[in-house]
Amino acid sequence: MTYSNSTKLGSGADSKQPTELEFSKKYDLDHSQNYRQKHQDGLSRRLSNWRDGQLARRALLLAGEPQTVLDLPCGAGRFWEILSEAPNRVLYAADNSPHMIQVAQQSQPRDIVKNVRAFQTSAFDIDMPDASVDSIFCMRLFHHIYESKHRLEILNEFHRVSRDSVILSLWVDGNLKAWKRKRLERKRARKDSQSNKNRFVLKQSQVEREFEQAGFRVEAKLDFLPYYAMWRVYVLKKVRP
Repeated sequence: MTYSNSTKLGSGADSKQPTELEFSKKYDLDHSQNYRQKHQDGLSRRLSNWRDGQLARRALLLAGEPQTVLDLPCGAGRFWEILSEAPNRVLYAADNSPHMIQVAQQSQPRDIVKNVRAFQTSAFDIDMPDASVDSIFCMRLFHHIYESKHRLEILNEFHRVSRDSVILSLWVDGNLKAWKRKRLERKRARKDSQSNKNRFVLKQSQVEREFEQAGFRVEAKLDFLPYYAMWRVYVLKKVRP
């Protein structure tokens, strides 16, 4: 699929058919437009969006204020203004959904959009050469991915494309919200298999082993609300060539 005003980059990876998970198929134009709007619906979501921005700025600082960043998946461009705050930063933005990119380009400020190099690609097979950006900024993807092998596939691809760091968010255990969610799920009738769900709380110990396995060390852990909320932002540094 293609979209207007795209910037497609030559791939450094071997040609292959990328993995595609079921949840990624839902992002048509209507869903993409609704996704853009939802983070501004109501006071609670506006406050949540503000806190997400705080964590993003802190993570970028801890990552060394990278000069070249790939926002993947970029969604509707929610973080483009924050990612564009650093002088002279080169911002690439990509998503598996061309509709998400279309909505981002139409809805974000024009002075920001004109400096974003946007293109369609999969996180499982990023259409960029090896070591082509300083950092990869990955918000709200990993809590959709249940299988460890799929998380590792993405992490290995991040390791290939990033020169220095990765910033990513996910849901972790060890907090009140995760405990409540687990208790609620136990009460539900088990009509659906785990693979049919699309949001998952991950064990901290498990995912941190996966980071290490992919060649990263944990530089920082930033919790949305410590001991209460499931959201955590990790700053990872590349350690294996």
